[in-house]
Amino acid sequence: MPYAESLSVDAEPNRLAWTRRSPESNRSFGHELRWDSRSADEMQAQYYIDPGRTDTANSYGNRNPTLNENRPMDYQSIESRRSSRSNRRMTALRRLFYFLGLPVLRGLLGLLTSTYRIEAILGAENIEPYLDGKACCAPAYWHQHHILCSTLIHGWIRRGFKACFLISGSVDGEVPERIARAWGAEVIRGSANQSGALALRDMQGMMKRGFSIVTTADGPRGPKYVIKPGVIVMARIGGVAVVPLACAAERAWYLDRWDNFMIPKPFSRVVIAIGKPYPVPPDVPLDAIERHRLNVQETVMSLMRESEDRLQIG
Repeated sequence: MPYAESLSVDAEPNRLAWTRRSPESNRSFGHELRWDSRSADEMQAQYYIDPGRTDTANSYGNRNPTLNENRPMDYQSIESRRSSRSNRRMTALRRLFYFLGLPVLRGLLGLLTSTYRIEAILGAENIEPYLDGKACCAPAYWHQHHILCSTLIHGWIRRGFKACFLISGSVDGEVPERIARAWGAEVIRGSANQSGALALRDMQGMMKRGFSIVTTADGPRGPKYVIKPGVIVMARIGGVAVVPLACAAERAWYLDRWDNFMIPKPFSRVVIAIGKPYPVPPDVPLDAIERHRLNVQETVMSLMRESEDRLQIG
């Protein structure tokens, strides 16, 4: 069923809402975020839940559903942030597989990335003001570039950078979460599509504590090379600058999936580009978010082309 999606602020102050409306039924559903600018601790997020515990952000229902008082939802639980459209859950067998396979995966990943020949890190000076952890920003890169860009950020963490990764609430996010935590980073589970209000609440809290929020800007499911509005909204709420990242590899494998995930081949020459911090004014109207989204999106694309040109890929 087709629907229209919008991001808006209602007349009530400090209230941010995602709403989706079905043109056929004229019914709305979505996420709501309330916050108090005086304290992150006073901020509240409401995830619309109907009496049958259906996540109405992903189903059709009234705009003002009744919260289930008999079976309250634990919003801190990762299970509450998984998609209601997927039956995949963290079973005992899957936990055992991750427990046994994670050390092997980390070892292989570390061995692979150690072979890369870094041709250049363009714009390295752009991240310097944030490496001591005294100021925070919002690094953003394509999901396709996760291996190289997250490895770069791992190096920043060793130098004092306070990173917090936004990782999908799906079971596929379990391994990236464990790797990020092993690096010394914090992790927020969720996404703009499935748990936007909850993720925004957590991100604002982390930024208040001085952590920089790292996002794959077109994830978790695309479309490829299209930045999600939530990245800009997060930067607006936190009053931080978006730091665009991109990269290129001379030789790489590309997976046959929505993002054409890139795995640079061993001993490949690579280039990573860091863009200038892009400030998002905290008072920018939400109806002007699109302009900033397009600006950041074009910057990331430009950095990717610059990286490819440096390697003479084309």
